[in-house]
Amino acid sequence: MMKYTAVLDKPVATPARKAVPQPLLREALGAALRSFRADKGITLRELAEASRVSPGYLSELERGRKEVSSELLASVCSALGTTVPDVLIEAAGTMALRDADLAHV
Repeated sequence: MMKYTAVLDKPVATPARKAVPQPLLREALGAALRSFRADKGITLRELAEASRVSPGYLSELERGRKEVSSELLASVCSALGTTVPDVLIEAAGTMALRDADLAHV
């Protein structure tokens, strides 16, 4: 298999992109967790009990105010009947869509 490498005389100009704040993972994870909980039709208090996490802390997670540890995320995902990868994929998709929307502004 042959490989080719392009050599440019000068850098290719790319359109200037407005400096916009990067989406935060904690906010995307919070939105994903809230979405999964809403899809299951369970309250924050029920999820807190099942995952052994305080309702106040779960509320902070869902609002993107707190960073979640991998252990706590696994516990919440288990209580939601889903997996960490599923929640991460949902969060990444949200972040990618937001980034794509901002790129067209």
